[in-house]
Amino acid sequence: MVVKDKDIILAMKEHPDKGFRLLMARFKEPVYWHIRRLVVSHADAQDAAQETFVRIFRSFCRFDESGSLTAWIYRIATNEALRILSRYPDEQLSLDSEDAGVGGMMADTYVDYGDLETVKLQNAILSLPAKQQIAFNLRYYDELDYKEIADITGSTVPAAKANYHIAKDKIIQYMNSHD
Repeated sequence: MVVKDKDIILAMKEHPDKGFRLLMARFKEPVYWHIRRLVVSHADAQDAAQETFVRIFRSFCRFDESGSLTAWIYRIATNEALRILSRYPDEQLSLDSEDAGVGGMMADTYVDYGDLETVKLQNAILSLPAKQQIAFNLRYYDELDYKEIADITGSTVPAAKANYHIAKDKIIQYMNSHD
């Protein structure tokens, strides 16, 4: 049974420890993978995910219940991923990079290295600018709607749609040019 946002919010207010356990049960894995798709490195993703949940716990009293809990959590996670990426301003990590923790990724179900199309797709995504990468990942992998993507990225619904569609077109172009 999937715990609903309203149940998590209520539990966080009444019994913060129990509420946080519910929040972690629901969001720990998707938040980790959202961050991991952006930062690539397992160690960086773990650090950013941990900091994300610390920030969520500390700032939950400021959560605006008129918004989406999922979007709020992903926005914090995205900001943490971008903070990690800012450490590497001149580097473009790719799945082929030794520093990207690819050895650890090979053991994961995230990337099937026997499937060259999957590797090509991941490299195509990593070649995108951050906003397009984020919009694509949130829509394609996390299946979020454009309103949630806009809330997460601090943009508008039309901008979220544009970033996703531009990213999709660039990925198709990348995939076709790297045959």
